[in-house]
Amino acid sequence: MTFTGLFVPLVTPFTATGDLATDALEALAHTALDNGATGLVALGTTAEAATLTVEERQTVLEICAAVCTERAAPLIAGAGSNSTAASADYLAGLKIPAAGVLAVVPYYTRPSEAGVIAHFRELAAASPVPLLVYNVPHRTGRPLGADTLRALARIPNIAGFKHAVGGIDDTTIAFMSTLAPGTDVLTGDDLFAAPMLALGASGGILACANIATDRYAALVSAWHTGTSTTARTLANRLAPLSAALFAEPNPTVVKAVLAVQGHIPTAAVRLPLLPADDTVTETALELLAQIAASPVSPR
Repeated sequence: MTFTGLFVPLVTPFTATGDLATDALEALAHTALDNGATGLVALGTTAEAATLTVEERQTVLEICAAVCTERAAPLIAGAGSNSTAASADYLAGLKIPAAGVLAVVPYYTRPSEAGVIAHFRELAAASPVPLLVYNVPHRTGRPLGADTLRALARIPNIAGFKHAVGGIDDTTIAFMSTLAPGTDVLTGDDLFAAPMLALGASGGILACANIATDRYAALVSAWHTGTSTTARTLANRLAPLSAALFAEPNPTVVKAVLAVQGHIPTAAVRLPLLPADDTVTETALELLAQIAASPVSPR
């Protein structure tokens, strides 16, 4: 399995009473694939996985897995915590037919980089499917150097990375310029998706693609098979939308827009998140309308 293309990390919709809106989740999954996504991510950050119960997480996985099986699309399942043993046990018991597992770098405890390597060696050995390392230091508090990233890439059963370091830094340049064949890097920073694709990322896991799936799919495709002019034009159109959708903590603005569009029953998020400000939501909707009025594939 190679991880190439656009993977949409689905939001978890809630009803007015706070329950999972399962029908809406299933519809979102189909819509994302209809609009050009290569595959889906269940239980990522955008799904508010940390606030879901064990039973709710299992339900989300089952719904997304059923849609991906029906559509012959790959599913990436979010998993892992800052406990190596608990994460390994969870992965060993994973029964969902996923193409891969997205496991976050251990957070809060801030282990050494050698400890991070040891952690992922245990997880990769336990996982029945390929592992993607979720490198997101502004959430975990644990930045990784290029040597550590290369060492992780050499571990058997680690297929690649979701790379979301909040910019294009010197570590990213060093890592991408020496990327070994067979290691997939999916960009995870929506605003910096275009430069990461230009550096050789195989695709992206982009929260904003819950909204403008076809445009983000076209952006990935343009860097892979199109022209730099087309890719640059798409990137410049999408950058303001990415900024607007992340003006407040993810996925609050994304869910607000989806609710206005009628794709989910409410814009509800779970504490400690609060609903997006109306002004921010209106800005995102205005930018989306401008993008919708432009061609998907500019020439």
